[in-house]
Amino acid sequence: MRRTVRWQTWGGEGLEHLEIWQDADAIHADGMLIGHGSTPYALHYRLRCDAHWHCRNACLTLVGSGERLELHSDGRGNWQDGEGRPLAALRGCIDLDITATPFTNTLPIRRLGLGAGAAQTVRVAWVKVPTLDVEAVDQRYTCLQPGGRYRFEGLRNRCEYELAVDADGLVTEYPSLFRRLI
Repeated sequence: MRRTVRWQTWGGEGLEHLEIWQDADAIHADGMLIGHGSTPYALHYRLRCDAHWHCRNACLTLVGSGERLELHSDGRGNWQDGEGRPLAALRGCIDLDITATPFTNTLPIRRLGLGAGAAQTVRVAWVKVPTLDVEAVDQRYTCLQPGGRYRFEGLRNRCEYELAVDADGLVTEYPSLFRRLI
């Protein structure tokens, strides 16, 4: 797989450009986000997942300030910061969710491989943008149509969205938040 994808925020004030590719043993994502809101920002992120869509490395950098967040995972729920210090607060998180991109919804969708009607709750390392604060939160994914539609529930915020995805599990529509351009 090698794809170039672009999303726009629902209101049109933000944009993302993502390059995603897979090699023999890893899935790589390199994205640039330009966002608005209470604080305008530009964020560059790079993720590396193993062949089973477990996030193993993440590096997020705010353009301009250079503020950076680096995370490493063993793929089994144990995380470390960029200096190799264990992050006990993220214990049990398998997936990573960056709030400003729909791409990170692809990780649990692909990793879980849910059949029609199946659902699973996952614990994710939830990265807030533009602060780069990270915490563990629970989310639930329900497969409504394999390779087509999933219900996403943010259990902490009590939000629910029906996501449309393509055959690669990449979001095409995330109502009220994101829509894919290419």
